[in-house]
Amino acid sequence: MRIVCIGEAMAEIRADGSGYALGFAGDTFNTAIYCRRALGAKGAVGYLSRIGHEALSEGFVRLALSEGVDVSKVSRDPDRNIGIYSVQTDAAGERSFAYWRESSAARRLFTAPEDFAALNGAELLYFTGITLAILTDRARADFLDAIVDLKARSGVRVAFDSNFRPRLWHDFASARAAISQAWALTDIAFPSLDDEMLLFDDKNEQAVLERLRKCGCRLGALKRGAFGPIPIDPELAPLHQLVRAKKVIDTTGAGDSFNGAFLSAYMQSEDPNVCMSRGHELACEVIGFPGAISPRPAAATDPKDASY
Repeated sequence: MRIVCIGEAMAEIRADGSGYALGFAGDTFNTAIYCRRALGAKGAVGYLSRIGHEALSEGFVRLALSEGVDVSKVSRDPDRNIGIYSVQTDAAGERSFAYWRESSAARRLFTAPEDFAALNGAELLYFTGITLAILTDRARADFLDAIVDLKARSGVRVAFDSNFRPRLWHDFASARAAISQAWALTDIAFPSLDDEMLLFDDKNEQAVLERLRKCGCRLGALKRGAFGPIPIDPELAPLHQLVRAKKVIDTTGAGDSFNGAFLSAYMQSEDPNVCMSRGHELACEVIGFPGAISPRPAAATDPKDASY
């Protein structure tokens, strides 16, 4: 099994007691790590992005390799760096962010042939609305066209999370157009209720579900935060006994971990409700730790086992 996650990894500066802690994160990178952990030796997970040559870019590579995520297709930009963001959490674990990403090398993704070539051979491609938002208008259009071509030629499956961040888009109209196009290409959908209602002006979760089903989405889950996920497929019954988080320290990465665990279970041919349960259980665990990426389990697979 070969999964390729596509997007932007960033240096994460997190308030830590009286000082700050440095890590690396990013929505699709978080999902790549959680999916790789859940798959163990049963599949390969690659990451496709652009980074620089500076120390923070090297730190990102070290973390990815330590987690067994293949970064052999990550390109190096000669005059750009990876982006940086800071995150703080309140007493309830809710987050606030500040970003320094204008010179991020990932903003040049899909402006060179090697980025498109890196998509070939994948069984499943995963990207998000943030992936689309950071691209130039031309690169975004070319990337989505490439997905259409790949689906026709190779039958590659697409997983998508709209992950709408208004500040990354020129305007709502541009975001709606690109994200609607992505939903129409999606085989496994990971919408979040708040994002979808904000972007598409849906009045409630039923309106969100109906719109996504009209786009052709069936497999996947509508994520509703503390209320838990519900299936997009109207023929699937909702989960009745959802695990509750034991503690909430930091909700960063909750949705990303859900997606990673869901994709891992899906690639192992699990029932859709099992996929949803695995995702919810991992998300409940992850929010009990600070930062987007929780500590690596002691029994995690040796990263040397993962390669293309």
